[in-house]
Amino acid sequence: MEIVTWNVQSARTAAGTADWQQVAAALGRFPDAAILCLQEVSSGFPARDGSPGGDGFAALAAALPAWHAATAIALDVASPDGGRRRLGCMTFSRFPLVQVLRHSLPWPLDAAVPSMPRSVLELTLDTPLGLLRVLNAHLEYFSEAQRLAQVDGLRRLQQEACAHAGTPRPGLDAGGPFAAIPRARDAVLAGDFNMLPGSPSWQRLLAPFADGTPAWRDAWQLARPGQAHAPTVGIRGADPFTFDYAFVGAGLAPRVRSVRVDDAGGGSDHQPLLLTLA
Repeated sequence: MEIVTWNVQSARTAAGTADWQQVAAALGRFPDAAILCLQEVSSGFPARDGSPGGDGFAALAAALPAWHAATAIALDVASPDGGRRRLGCMTFSRFPLVQVLRHSLPWPLDAAVPSMPRSVLELTLDTPLGLLRVLNAHLEYFSEAQRLAQVDGLRRLQQEACAHAGTPRPGLDAGGPFAAIPRARDAVLAGDFNMLPGSPSWQRLLAPFADGTPAWRDAWQLARPGQAHAPTVGIRGADPFTFDYAFVGAGLAPRVRSVRVDDAGGGSDHQPLLLTLA
């Protein structure tokens, strides 16, 4: 099972325009992918050169009609033309979506730097490996304090989800809103975390849980022990670095087979990261 995570940066091109068909074509490089976690999907915002940025949510859904798709909007604001400007994540899956949850992440005040709301998109999927929870996240860039708060939010979600998965819940009519929908214990957490390997945010995310909740494990370290993380941002520049990761719950760690960074073309500074489970 191949999972791709990629910050598409609003479909930016090298010329500063936005081209969602270019993003869709780049995703065609991964014919074996079963799950796509995309960050910085947008609509209503201008491209970097001021030209129209288009509606990435609609464009990607139209370009991938055979996939099951889910969206989480982190930023939804008025546009000067009377419409809406939106930014968020999309996850595409070859497997049925058992449940879709959308979580706003903490956004404590940090008046010293720019910032914006952040969210995480959680899917429970019915896969050949069993029920699998896939979280698609994009954390704060400028504020370390906000990023740490968001990491703590992700940790609380892991505790909550594993508690749900480990305890039978009463439910009402199976066709109604109070049905006891399962929430998987095994999980993948992927996305753009805007943190460096070994940073305080990275260490905090991977810290053990006092209550026995399965800790997050860095899939790169599992697949390539002793190897430094390959850069995922700015690989064509002079100072590339790593911001994009795939983490797995401890129970899923034995299934990690490989992790690699793909040199996809396009205008995004970020490169796709591919995780393979078996």
